[in-house]
Amino acid sequence: MLPAVSRALGVDAGLPTGGLELPPAPAYVVMLVDGLGHRLLAEHRSQAPFLHSLLGEAPVTCGVPSTTATSLTSLGTALPAGQHGLVGFTSRVPESGELLNALFWNQPVEPTVWQPHATAFDRLGAAGVHTTVVSKRDFAGSGLTRAGQRGASYVGADDVAERVAGAVAASVHRPSVTYVYDGDLDWHGHRAGVDSQRWRHQLRDIDEDVQELRDALPADVRLVVVADHGMVDTTPATSLDLDALPGLRDGVTLLGGEARFRHVYCHAGARDDVAAAWREQLAGRATVLTRDEAVARGWFGRVDAGVRLRIGDVVVAAHDDWALFSSVDFAYEMRLVGLHGSLTAREMEIPLLVC
Repeated sequence: MLPAVSRALGVDAGLPTGGLELPPAPAYVVMLVDGLGHRLLAEHRSQAPFLHSLLGEAPVTCGVPSTTATSLTSLGTALPAGQHGLVGFTSRVPESGELLNALFWNQPVEPTVWQPHATAFDRLGAAGVHTTVVSKRDFAGSGLTRAGQRGASYVGADDVAERVAGAVAASVHRPSVTYVYDGDLDWHGHRAGVDSQRWRHQLRDIDEDVQELRDALPADVRLVVVADHGMVDTTPATSLDLDALPGLRDGVTLLGGEARFRHVYCHAGARDDVAAAWREQLAGRATVLTRDEAVARGWFGRVDAGVRLRIGDVVVAAHDDWALFSSVDFAYEMRLVGLHGSLTAREMEIPLLVC
């Protein structure tokens, strides 16, 4: 996304070439609506008439896993997970064997070491582009922000009015890129599901908020609306407790990822037996690959040597609307309805809306 914005600004920031093409403009605002999948938007025209009017036929695709920490860092660095290193919602720190939650950054890991590459904001700034992040005050200085968004000025904004004001003020700089984050739709989707009145009401609010932002921005500023992933609702009939299935914890030292995409870390020499057991138990309900197989399929893009061991010895991607819960390690996930992380079209296809 940001390489395309750089090209549209007419700026060579040393970012990857190819891919998306955007119309020329002196300033861009990129708004990310967390959890707004392309298919969800296509199915809810009446709740989001403005956004739906911008919807093209072809979606773009997020990376693997389809989760916020990975996607936001990919947007901020223009790199896949295998290079920027945030390979999931939770993943193992190889040096300590502990589990890092990338949203809460709960381990003593320096973000600039965990993700050492210059961000797109760094590169744009060095090329003379004014860059700003407009997001919640609580996220300023967080590990995730420092990993993927360092190099930009940070404007704290906790409501719609503050987001609009922050984006408008930043957009007066030329050339400029302003990134705006809205996490409310994802929050409601997790708790109530995307097939709920609560989620639909939030989508209506977001549709109005985006139109308000577009109306407030100068006419020559382009607004792009994207997402980090979509979402699927799970049901009791499609929910599995991994800890209740025979043999799935045998040979396993640590369970990571999330309910739609698991990283499984194994005792030395146990990988093949673990993979075989998980394939048997989850046949038809998940794809089970070894790390080497997943890397060979390109799931994480090019994988740097320092990132490889953060990926599970075995990785498990849920099919359809199955959820791979763990009542022992991730009990709180069992209260959620809407989930994401896997490779289904409903999770990976995201909109690209330009106005």
